[in-house]
Amino acid sequence: MKKLSIQGKQIRAIGYPEGPVISVAINVMEKHYKHNSIADALEMLTKILATPTEYLQHETLAPIAEKLMPPPVPEGVDVSLNQQGISFNVFGSEHIEQGAMNQMYQAAKLPVAVAGALMPDAHHGYGLPIGGVLAVENAVIPYGVGVDIGCRMCLSVFDIDPKELLQREHYFTRELMEATLFGGGRQFEVSTPHEVIDSKLFSELSLLKPLQARAARQLGSSGSGNHFVEFGEVEIMEPDEVLGIPAGKYLGLLSHSGSRALGATIANHYTKLAKQKRRLPGEANNLAWLQLNEEAGMEYWLAMNLAGDYAAACHQVIHAKIAKQLGRSPMKMVANHHNFAWKELLNGKEVIVHRKGATPAGKDVLGVIPGSMTAPGFIVKGKGETASLNSAAHGAGRRLSRTAALGSVTEDALRAVLEKHGVKLIGGGLDEAPFAYKDIHMVMQSQKALVDVVGMFTPKIVRMDGASPKSWRKQKNEITGE
Repeated sequence: MKKLSIQGKQIRAIGYPEGPVISVAINVMEKHYKHNSIADALEMLTKILATPTEYLQHETLAPIAEKLMPPPVPEGVDVSLNQQGISFNVFGSEHIEQGAMNQMYQAAKLPVAVAGALMPDAHHGYGLPIGGVLAVENAVIPYGVGVDIGCRMCLSVFDIDPKELLQREHYFTRELMEATLFGGGRQFEVSTPHEVIDSKLFSELSLLKPLQARAARQLGSSGSGNHFVEFGEVEIMEPDEVLGIPAGKYLGLLSHSGSRALGATIANHYTKLAKQKRRLPGEANNLAWLQLNEEAGMEYWLAMNLAGDYAAACHQVIHAKIAKQLGRSPMKMVANHHNFAWKELLNGKEVIVHRKGATPAGKDVLGVIPGSMTAPGFIVKGKGETASLNSAAHGAGRRLSRTAALGSVTEDALRAVLEKHGVKLIGGGLDEAPFAYKDIHMVMQSQKALVDVVGMFTPKIVRMDGASPKSWRKQKNEITGE
């Protein structure tokens, strides 16, 4: 059989740059794949070129991948922003505050930035604005992901008449109270077994080892702020092949929370490292990055994915507990991260897409976009719009800061809007009142090109952190968070 003989011009023709990578690729292919055809060899080299990070640990192909990676930026250096930033698309610009726009303009000037987008629920955050989407090359930005790594939505749809929520309100309230735990630092006395707690990364990464026990005790709990677990009505107006639920009304269980102390510790640790390695000017310092071919970057990537898996596991535990109490398995579960970074292809090249407060909306990808405690949420199906980097809004987005909400919203006003919409609130604070959020219908109208609506969720019994003030209760002696 004729041995493989490959030429440099053939490798250049598929997009390989001039330099040492050409000779390395020839040597590797002719040594380890000498019985392959030219076509097979070029196909293999094309795949490496598109996603070199996927081959950095490969037994034979790693040398090629390493030569394709950009050289690391020297550690502990001052990094300047590009004078001219990359262009990015904005959806619903008329509803986005200038502070969020300014943050996105800064992110667009990063030397590693290649593409971006801003969602209609966008508002000011740390690093990337909430609702910001940024694609970068060979790098990950811890504050581009956010402190609550893997924060996500999870919806379970049950074949139960939602009228039971009103008829048996006390029962469903009790189920929420017994199956959930809210608040910063709160943990269960007895942990729930789950494979994510047994991950070998807890022993392999020094940062994670002391976090394992606490992570185990917080598994299945939720944080404070805008995190919630709620019962409501799911309405499917017409059947959708991807969703796979007949038209009708169903009982829904919707949860929103993230990776608890595990994610926050990872975010803070690696953000500090990134800032030490690459000092950016002014507020842009929060956009400091780690490169994926340096030790800290590889560590963060592994830890981030573990935190994402942990966040998903928290939702799984909550939903499994409640499903068991209801005595029913869900017909369908829909879930999605909105604080995460993904390896994706953009124009045939691998990039790292950060979605901070943005929902993945690739072609036919299902997701949930909530409103507020009184406004509906939507089950959506992505259209795969490249202009938004396959992304959509993650919710209504804040209209008022927490401080502004606490200074302007009264308990009477909150009680009135809850009664108007027939919503029972357990816990919650004035800073999370519906008035603090944008109009979800306006947000959805601004992203009609990004997602199709395939269902609607209307909240009815909402559980959040905090005890429920007496003035918000419908009845005396009912179960509360106290």
